[in-house]
Amino acid sequence: MKPYLLDMLKQLAVLGALHGKVELSSSQLGRKLNLSQQTTSRHLIALEKLGYIRREFGVRKQRISISDKGRRELEKEYEIYRRLFEKKDTVYISGKIISGMGEGRYYTVQEEYVRQFKEKLGFIPFPGTLNIEVDQLDLSKLHFIKSRRGIEIEAFSTPDRSFGSVMCYHASINGLKCAVVFPSRSHYSNIVELISPYNLRETLNLKDGDKVEVAIRLGYHEKSRDS
Repeated sequence: MKPYLLDMLKQLAVLGALHGKVELSSSQLGRKLNLSQQTTSRHLIALEKLGYIRREFGVRKQRISISDKGRRELEKEYEIYRRLFEKKDTVYISGKIISGMGEGRYYTVQEEYVRQFKEKLGFIPFPGTLNIEVDQLDLSKLHFIKSRRGIEIEAFSTPDRSFGSVMCYHASINGLKCAVVFPSRSHYSNIVELISPYNLRETLNLKDGDKVEVAIRLGYHEKSRDS
């Protein structure tokens, strides 16, 4: 759902449209959202066509209520923020398993990376990464995670080439410990990579397209014996 439509749906809920019908004009709603009457009308038409709201028209005003589909969309948004604020040190990311380009195996066996992973994360990773394409609704969580302090794996060089730094966060998937890694040189904004002492694909019997949820722990910056 487009963010500007979600913002309008939230405002309608605040005005009471989630539990009944609210009567107001497009200009009145626009003023609350700092939008023009024309833009507000277009957004309302879009919400109605998509099935998120219902409208009844009067002479000058309209009566608007949020449909069951709209309620479900707001419940999804509520669940995101509930998880963020009720348990601040854990963020849940959902997505589907995808295949990578095989680069993860190359990087996770580099001696200096392995040394730092063992020292700072407490485990030597299985060669390779598990790649997850994050659900659209959870992309905002990635920005939140990256805004928090992580565990830095420092950059280094070999006689042949240089290797960039990596920011890590302790995590778990289906009860198995792992870590989310964000390489400094990564160009992907919707992919998260996991490293683990386990072969996650085989241990969890995962294949491309499978839906998974990763619990990412924030605020754990030192080596943890039981993470």
